Amino acid sequence: MSAVWRASRAAVKRRRLQTFVIGLVVLCSTTTILLGLGLLAAASAPFDNAFAQQRGAHTVATFDASKVSSARLATTARRPGVEAAAGPFGQAVLEMPEDWLWMPAGSLSVVGRAEPDGPVDRIHLLEGRWATAPGEIVINWPIAGTPGRDSLGTELRPRGGPALTVVGFATSMSKTAGGWVSPEQMERLRPATHQMLYRFSDAATERELRAGLSTATARLPADSLVTAQTYLALKRAFAAQADAYVPFMTLFGVLGLLISVLIVGNVVSGAVVSGHRHIGVLKALGFTPNQVMAVYLTMVSVPAVIGCVLGTLIGNAATGPILRVAFAGIDTGGAEIGTSWWPSVLCLAGMPALVVVTALIPSVRAHRLPAAQAITAGSSPRTGRGLRIQRRLGGTRLPRAVSLGLGRPFARPGRSLLTMAAIVLGVTTVTLTTGLTSTLLAFVDDDGATRVRVEAGSPTGGDTARRLSDRQTEQRLRSLPGADRVTVRGLTRVSLAGHTEPVYANFYRGDTRDLATHVVDGHWPDRAGQAAAGPAFLDQHGLSVGDRTTVLLNGRQTPVTIVGRLSDGNAKALDSNWQTLRRLDSSFQAAEYTVRLTQGADVRKYVDAVRAADPALRPSVLRPDNTVATTVVGFSSVFTVLLTVVASLGVFNTVLLDIRERRRDLGMLKSIGMTPRQVMTMTMSSVAALGVVGGLLGIPLGIVAHRLVVDHVGVIVFPEFTKQVWHLPQLAALMLAGVTIAALGALIPARSAARLTIAKVLHNE
Repeated sequence: MSAVWRASRAAVKRRRLQTFVIGLVVLCSTTTILLGLGLLAAASAPFDNAFAQQRGAHTVATFDASKVSSARLATTARRPGVEAAAGPFGQAVLEMPEDWLWMPAGSLSVVGRAEPDGPVDRIHLLEGRWATAPGEIVINWPIAGTPGRDSLGTELRPRGGPALTVVGFATSMSKTAGGWVSPEQMERLRPATHQMLYRFSDAATERELRAGLSTATARLPADSLVTAQTYLALKRAFAAQADAYVPFMTLFGVLGLLISVLIVGNVVSGAVVSGHRHIGVLKALGFTPNQVMAVYLTMVSVPAVIGCVLGTLIGNAATGPILRVAFAGIDTGGAEIGTSWWPSVLCLAGMPALVVVTALIPSVRAHRLPAAQAITAGSSPRTGRGLRIQRRLGGTRLPRAVSLGLGRPFARPGRSLLTMAAIVLGVTTVTLTTGLTSTLLAFVDDDGATRVRVEAGSPTGGDTARRLSDRQTEQRLRSLPGADRVTVRGLTRVSLAGHTEPVYANFYRGDTRDLATHVVDGHWPDRAGQAAAGPAFLDQHGLSVGDRTTVLLNGRQTPVTIVGRLSDGNAKALDSNWQTLRRLDSSFQAAEYTVRLTQGADVRKYVDAVRAADPALRPSVLRPDNTVATTVVGFSSVFTVLLTVVASLGVFNTVLLDIRERRRDLGMLKSIGMTPRQVMTMTMSSVAALGVVGGLLGIPLGIVAHRLVVDHVGVIVFPEFTKQVWHLPQLAALMLAGVTIAALGALIPARSAARLTIAKVLHNE
């Protein structure tokens, strides 16, 4: 074994360039694959970790207090299939008349609990302390960070209820409440419902969860169960934003893996082919066939392991910032968003194994090659189909250097096919990135009009009281010079029947033509009792266009029909109109207005006029939010660069091996008058044809991949016009991508071939 190791180490040192290529290919491939696997793992891992740590509830059930007693509910914890249970807890809904702690007015569900710990739903305290006395409340803070200790002590004044002082901020992955009070305080609120939290032995699917809840509540009155929400719906909501990135990350990971297999196979096979003489020398020195095979497997494994380790380190370092962008604003229950351990382990074990398996076939050739044949290999030029094709091309009007170069790929068809396949995948990646960029730019492109957002202070007081009412504000904004359209939005928290987690509702009036352009299925809600929502909201709540649900606000409720599906939208919000809001709260006063200005209007003059009309109005110029587009384009660009580098390395290796095998031929050509410029032309021509064919095959594959990605982004429905991004000039430019990849890979070896001297090439012949 020591002899094998010494021979392998010597081979690694002697073939520095080939070793570097193997290591760099594995490094780039490992980084690409790890980025894709990291996001796939993170789409569920943080939720699973936090949910397990907090002993999250598989099902949160709400019962009518007038139809079932607390004592009877407690007996459900001992029913078959119930692994653990907590409760019953009193539950009440507080109506907040105005904005509080940067939250919009609306319903706030409050639960009475004596402590945050328990067998189910161990609430994570973020700031302050738990509510232990009447008049205290802990707020569920569902986004990253907290308002800070300065916000502790804030007094909330719900409509028709006692004042409550905020003593803490906490988070619950089970979304069991918007706030928690002590049991004594809950008794004073006279709760109308009780809450039970269950963990079941079998809870992998919605069907198992429904069966577990049915068994647990079988002995209760049939109509006592009001609502029930499972953790699977929360998990889907948690991963909704990350799911927007999963399709193209997965596709790029698959492309990276395929390119890695092709290039590593090409590099390793070339190492054996170019090392025939070395194989013969080893066998002549007494190495057994198995030892020779072990030498070549070790020779390629050393740089592969080094490249894999470095690629894993780089991938983990890059995954952190990517995940922070992908999960920005998502509640993680106090759990850190980071990479899971298994993608790193899989890459560390899988990539070297992939290299070894890929190297096994050419190494078997070294195992079987007789010593005499190996030592004499390569001392004379090869004849065959490559030479015949070169002769045929020589009969054409092409320059001699070009005809010789175009015939070279046929001399090694297997190697040429592997190289061309890598170019095809590289062009596919470039085409996919180009299409994604064009689609996203078309999606976020607006009409070029300037928009001003105007926020108003509270009509009941605050730092600056409003002079104008809601309707007066709208009329004044319309009357100011430069105003074209005014859209009024009322934002409030509401509840949906059958769901425990509150959602946000946007109620619009005024000029809603711009909003209607985002509807991709159905129409904009233009009558009372109608609503529209984005795909993520509809999927998480099991709704589709035509379905009906019930919206609750301020103790009132109204049926709502989903009449429109938006191209995108907040996963926690639905959109409706002012007529629907009037059914729920006739006194609601809007505090946000969006003004579209006429073309050429003086923005600064309009903003100053708004401030002069009412000091409580806070105008600001809206900037387009291109976060998702920027993120996707950024991710795609990184992957494209990595995969293009890997594909170019495949070309580099092919040309390098070809030059080493043809050193004698190059010397003969130079001796009869071929200039260095002609040598470069011949070398570049040998891969130019592969680049052209790779472009012709890679472009349609990239177009198909682009369509698959844009059709399967769960949180966005791209309108058809954003998918029609392919035009003749763009396709013509993409045709050059294959040639560019081939040229980048062949440039350095071609320059080295051009600089070879006749004496250096032929002195051993």
